Amino acid sequence: MRRWTKTAAGLLLSSMVVVSACGGNGGNNEGGTAGDKVKLTVWHNWTGQDGKAIAMRGLLEQFEADHPNIELETEGLPTDGLKTRLRTVAAANEMPDLFVMWPDVMTKEFVGGDLIQPINDYLDSKPEWRDNFIENALDGYTVDDNIYSVPMNLAPTSFIYYNQAIFDEHNVSVPQTWDELLAAVETFKEGGVIPIALGNKANWFVQSTIFSTIGDRITGSDWFLKAASQDGASFTDPQFVEALEKLQELGEAGAFQQGFNSIDENQMVQLYFQGKAAMFISGGWAMANVVSNAPEDILSQTHVALLPAIEGGAGDPASTAGVVGTGMGISSKLEGARKDAAMELLYALAGPEGQQATLDSATLVSYNIPLDESKASPLFVELYNLMQDTKISPVYDSKLSSAAVEVTNNSLQELLNGGDPQTIAQRIQDAQAAAVKRQ
Repeated sequence: MRRWTKTAAGLLLSSMVVVSACGGNGGNNEGGTAGDKVKLTVWHNWTGQDGKAIAMRGLLEQFEADHPNIELETEGLPTDGLKTRLRTVAAANEMPDLFVMWPDVMTKEFVGGDLIQPINDYLDSKPEWRDNFIENALDGYTVDDNIYSVPMNLAPTSFIYYNQAIFDEHNVSVPQTWDELLAAVETFKEGGVIPIALGNKANWFVQSTIFSTIGDRITGSDWFLKAASQDGASFTDPQFVEALEKLQELGEAGAFQQGFNSIDENQMVQLYFQGKAAMFISGGWAMANVVSNAPEDILSQTHVALLPAIEGGAGDPASTAGVVGTGMGISSKLEGARKDAAMELLYALAGPEGQQATLDSATLVSYNIPLDESKASPLFVELYNLMQDTKISPVYDSKLSSAAVEVTNNSLQELLNGGDPQTIAQRIQDAQAAAVKRQ
């Protein structure tokens, strides 16, 4: 039995009121009839040249070819840009017709704002699809027994991608403990190699891919969920302060290259592809990029591992932070032929064929389909098999309020630049307490 469990990546509404010109639904034949040509606006984050992005764009193109009466007006945005635009149009109640969205916090808030509509009836009409998701996969998209989307992938967020040749050259073993990680960092520094390439220009990155797992290693998931709900735990508790101190310790040890807050995730991976870094830490989504774009000599030496155990911590070392995967939200304004078309597109992207295309692109899925190891990259097979015995713990931005997420993301940048852990803990506590009080 797989040990994958439910969590989600969070995102909240903001107070921004600017409306994107292509985000609204005006003039798009709101209701429509079966014979009308309908137009749907679709926002996604499949902008790169990795296998996953190419596969999903291909599904969009194939859908249009198979449905000449449906016109898709698509816009691809990098993940950060998409999240920002969704905050903007959500505040003005001008959502695109379909859009990539995140489960749990984002879903709940969009439902609370009456911005998206449930898919229960359509899902129930295809029970062979509905019943083939992994256990708990739909929970992050369910509010009051209504289901608002389904995951199109599985997104564990914290893996060490490492170059075995560089490890061998410097006589370093894959770290199994925190002390071994710090020792490896020191050895690579002395050898003139970047220990861990990092791109935290988008300030969610450290929170999602490094700190959420470090935090869980120390506090355990139960404590974090209590702190998030402000029910018997506080972010000023000693174990959370210790988690902040561990991240700061890694930074002070020189684990990351200079200027890591000024480069993005893609530039980070390029440092690794160029052989300048022994490791980088990222989610399962990075696999499709590595498999598609890494130079052959780098790809052949790349392996994946979990972040090491932390002595005395309450969390499970055989776990990684993560989410069940992004879904497609459907605007609550759609009805008639346009709603029907939107449901068909959802099925094309997240149904069995879409799930298979995603798996074939070296991306994990929250869906029960076997991996044909003879056709897959050996590195992806390695990741796939690693996940069979790995639990998923909550990623911080899946459970915290938008205010607390923003405070956390900004504060972790400050922490890695020498900020005080106690002060930062208090700031996060204040933001989350205020948000819970408002609920």
